[in-house]
Amino acid sequence: MANRRLYPLAAAVALLGMVTTACSSSSNQGAAPTEQLATPIASLSVTSTASPLPSVPGLSPTASVVPTPLPSIGEAASPSPEETSSVVPSISPTAQPSPSSEPTPTASASPSSVAGDRAALSWYYLKKGAGIVPGFPKEVKAYGPERKAVYVGAGHKVYLTFDSGGSLDASDEFLAILRKYDVKATFFLVGYNVKKDETFIKKLLQEGHLVANHTMSHPDMTKLTDEEVDKEIQGFEALFQEVTGQPPAKLFRFPYGKYSLHLLEKLTSMGYTSAFWSTAMRDWEPRKNGPEDAYRDVMNGLHDGNIILMHLGSDDNLKALDRILQGIQEQGYTFGLLTDFSS
Repeated sequence: MANRRLYPLAAAVALLGMVTTACSSSSNQGAAPTEQLATPIASLSVTSTASPLPSVPGLSPTASVVPTPLPSIGEAASPSPEETSSVVPSISPTAQPSPSSEPTPTASASPSSVAGDRAALSWYYLKKGAGIVPGFPKEVKAYGPERKAVYVGAGHKVYLTFDSGGSLDASDEFLAILRKYDVKATFFLVGYNVKKDETFIKKLLQEGHLVANHTMSHPDMTKLTDEEVDKEIQGFEALFQEVTGQPPAKLFRFPYGKYSLHLLEKLTSMGYTSAFWSTAMRDWEPRKNGPEDAYRDVMNGLHDGNIILMHLGSDDNLKALDRILQGIQEQGYTFGLLTDFSS
């Protein structure tokens, strides 16, 4: 009976022992995964903080971008804010050049000269009516001691100039009209015309006119090299000296009015003043209204210091000249030579 009473108690103790053993076993089995997870967590932490920065190129501008003058496309494709400020100038240092960044590669150019000084320019003026000095190109602001040029005189004077690029067949008739009004003019002669008629240049000097340089062959000077320019200018000087026994006036007129700032500098370095004009006309071809157009071109724009350009080869000019000179004198103007104020 006593044994019967102890059996349930022993069974209970045994059962309790089994439960305890099972719990202990279960507890020990659950600790292992925790220890196994600890290692990858620590490993991930190390990988994420220590590896990415040194493994990605281009994140340190000082180390990799700045020493490289031309970075690869990949480096330039998505620069950081720090890279943007330093990489862009390195990639394209000449993308936005200043006007003075390219010096003119010539011995005769001043230190301030630039490649743009050789750009071809064409002289022009803007009429404003009788009695008003016309407007002139913006480039005149760049003229000065190193780029000597005249385009309008001073006082109540008119400066009559003739270019001789064309025919001289009527030259004696032009001179006769000038004598009639006792007008002295400035003649820009071309070398090939001097060779054709050496007596004409001598006659001009004898009658008190001024003779100046208009090149040897009447080229577009902006298309010549510096050596070719020298040949044109110095060739005329030598020819003039040979024919007249004296040097020509140091005045020069560009054929077709085409020039450049570089050429102005070059001519100045050779001792010349370049002469433009404040009145001209399309007198290298017949005019619609003949001599009347030539007369109106001059009289409708007459102004103080007026430098008038006419061509000797124009029949319309010849037929209008008498009336033009008379009209100018009737308005109280006197005539002068360009050397009156250009020397």
